[in-house]
Amino acid sequence: MALPAVDGRQYVYRVYAPEDALPADLFWAAWHCHDEAALPRAWDVFDAAAIRRPD
Repeated sequence: MALPAVDGRQYVYRVYAPEDALPADLFWAAWHCHDEAALPRAWDVFDAAAIRRPD
């Protein structure tokens, strides 16, 4: 999952979740992980996130 941040970068997180997890659950898991780090603040707008399942 990629989250855009206020510094103009995108930060990518691997979120482990069951196959039937809702996209919003994946978003909040990545966002909270980012929010606890020392990185610039990520946008908390769900539509800004890029969610991709690994191949």
